[in-house]
Amino acid sequence: MNLSSTNCLFDSRFNMYIRKSTRSYKGKTYTNYVLVESVQTAKGPRQKSICSLGDLGPRPRAEWLELTRKIEDALLGQNQLLDQNDAETDEIIRRVRNGKTDRPAATETVAIGELVTVDPSRVSTEQHREAGPVHVGHQFWQRLELDRILDDCGLPNTVRRLACAMVLNRLIAPASEHAMPGWMRRTALGDVLGFDFDELDEDRLYRVLDKLHPHRASIESELVVRERSLFNLDSTVYLYDVTSSYFEGLCPYNDKVKRG
Repeated sequence: MNLSSTNCLFDSRFNMYIRKSTRSYKGKTYTNYVLVESVQTAKGPRQKSICSLGDLGPRPRAEWLELTRKIEDALLGQNQLLDQNDAETDEIIRRVRNGKTDRPAATETVAIGELVTVDPSRVSTEQHREAGPVHVGHQFWQRLELDRILDDCGLPNTVRRLACAMVLNRLIAPASEHAMPGWMRRTALGDVLGFDFDELDEDRLYRVLDKLHPHRASIESELVVRERSLFNLDSTVYLYDVTSSYFEGLCPYNDKVKRG
């Protein structure tokens, strides 16, 4: 039997790593992934095995790094703004917690010598992001199944996410296509939608509108059906454009005139 292992998949930000091991037995190659932690010892840094993850299948390097980040954050009690763990990741975290007994709980009182004094007047923050409104708006986007409706129209994932961002802008802080990218970067939309808005410009938003326009009738009809089901509406829908209404003359006997 031949036993070999490849170098670890790691990121310098983390103390945990995923090490891929392979072994050959009777002409077959078996793969196993092991979660290890870098610890300091009297003889220098060493790798300590935490949990065997089994054969999790081939994945891009970025996904392994993200998995280690989620596991480490969970063990330290640091939850993400939006918990997007899948069932597989949750199971791995559970196995690590059950098998790891030497790590102190996140709520355990630390020694006095480990406390750090922070002067609030000297703390500064940057890249502030507004999360509440966009998170609530995205929940309604999901309840209306708009992503599914746009997917049925054959629109790609990038177009759907940008369309969602534009809809949320209309709902929360209406702005022109020219001003939308700046607003999106000031919110947590990047975290909510998993999209990088740093290089977004108005031209891409106009192209999204061009792609939506041919499907407007289908989108509207599907949305009406979903709204009726979701909000228990009747079959009567009134669409009235108040921006094109106006009065001529004094109209002294029309009570609506005094409301503009």
